[in-house]
Amino acid sequence: MIPVAAGLVATWLAATTAAASDDTFLAALEADRRALVVQALPATPATLRTTLDDSLAAPRDPAQIWAARQWHNAMEPALARFVQDPALRTELLQRIYLEARLAGLPPALVLAVIQVESAFRADAVSSAGAVGLMQIMPFWIRELGLPADDLKDPWRNLRYGTTILAHYLAVERGDFTRALARYNGSLGKTWYPERVMRAWQRHWREPTGAGRATVQR
Repeated sequence: MIPVAAGLVATWLAATTAAASDDTFLAALEADRRALVVQALPATPATLRTTLDDSLAAPRDPAQIWAARQWHNAMEPALARFVQDPALRTELLQRIYLEARLAGLPPALVLAVIQVESAFRADAVSSAGAVGLMQIMPFWIRELGLPADDLKDPWRNLRYGTTILAHYLAVERGDFTRALARYNGSLGKTWYPERVMRAWQRHWREPTGAGRATVQR
C-alpha cells in the first residue's frame, strides 16, 4: 500500500459506532454524525472529503433503513459459513454496512475484501505483518490514527480498511480494479482484484437497491 498524508482522517477513525440490533441501527447511523476532535489535524485531503461530507450529511429515511435490513437478510446466510455466532454475525453485518456507507463503498465489496483478506478472522496476521479483518499494515496507525489503536479490534480495523479503500477508489476515479490493486500493494497486476470481484459476485450478491454506494463501476 502507498502511504498518504499523516493524520488523514484521525477524527473519523476516532468516531465510535454501536449497532446491536435492528431497533438501534438507525440510532447508530445517526450517532456517527457527531463531530469529534481529538487533536489539531491537517485538513482532510480533497480525495476523501467529498465522500465523508456527503455520507455524514445524507438524511436517513425509512427507505434506507428498510434497504439496510434487506441487505442484512440477504448477506446473513453467506456469512454463516465464516461466523457461527448469530449475534456476532448480526453486529458484524451492521457494522460493515455502516462503515461502507460512510466511506461511499458498496457494502458487499467490503465483505468480499474481508473474505479474501482474512476469511473474517479478526485475529489474522499475515507473514508481511498485516493485521485483522481487512489486513491493515501497522504503518497505517501512524498515517491515519492514534498510537493506541488496536488493529485486531474488528470495528477499528473496519474503519481503517474502508477509509483506505475509499481513498484509493477516489484516487483511481472509481476504477475498482486499480483501487483494489493499490489496496493490496500490487498495482499493475490483476490477480487480487479478480479474486475480490469473484468473491463479490459468487457469495455477496446484493438485493436490488440495498447497499448502493455513491461510486460507479
